[in-house]
Amino acid sequence: MNQAIKSDSLNPVPRVLWVLTALTVLGLIGTLYLGLVYVGTDVTQGAVQRLFYVHMPSFFGAFTAFGATVLGGILYLKNRDAKWDRLAVAGVEIGLALSVLTLATGSVWARPIWNTWWTWDPRLTSAAIMVLTYAAYLMLRSGIENADTRRRFASVYGIVAFSTVILTLVIIRIRPDTIHPVVVGASPQNAQGTFEATTGVVVALLPALAFYATLLPITLMWWRIRLENFSEIVEQRKLQVVGN
Repeated sequence: MNQAIKSDSLNPVPRVLWVLTALTVLGLIGTLYLGLVYVGTDVTQGAVQRLFYVHMPSFFGAFTAFGATVLGGILYLKNRDAKWDRLAVAGVEIGLALSVLTLATGSVWARPIWNTWWTWDPRLTSAAIMVLTYAAYLMLRSGIENADTRRRFASVYGIVAFSTVILTLVIIRIRPDTIHPVVVGASPQNAQGTFEATTGVVVALLPALAFYATLLPITLMWWRIRLENFSEIVEQRKLQVVGN
């Protein structure tokens, strides 16, 4: 296992990763341009509605990253190979960052539209629970010293925690008292905040959804896995020095 870590981390960055990184930077610039500049200003909400083109896609990016955590957890429990644990923790950290971005943009958007930074709406509450659940995952990892025990417990936790992601995704369709609109299909009776941009909604939204759900989390997780590999190498060498 140690040799596998060295071969992946100490070699130069793979060309494919550099290409993905370049595409990610271009994709980020492109989707921000489409959402913040190209799309028409919403006739009801004004310019603040442009946050939607980051707010919604960032959640789906978190969905992808947390899904990678589930995959990593299952494969680690099956094979006991540490590389899958590294995938799992990378998924949690990237997913958590994107989830916080979702909450932050949502709060900024809500202030002028709903006249509050925060309300205990079902969707907002479930999203907050999701963020806290995955923050607790990182606390759990840091509190267990034995590596095998830490990986095993974190794998199980990461799989179970995905239930909060599913809940956040579907809750606006099962709770009639939400103020969140359903983007596709009919909204609940009390939903508020629907928007009507003048032009370019689909052109701005679909590329952002595709980018945030695929290229962005995959690239960030790959870099995070390499960083985790370096961290494990450092720990191994520290133990070697102490042992000598």
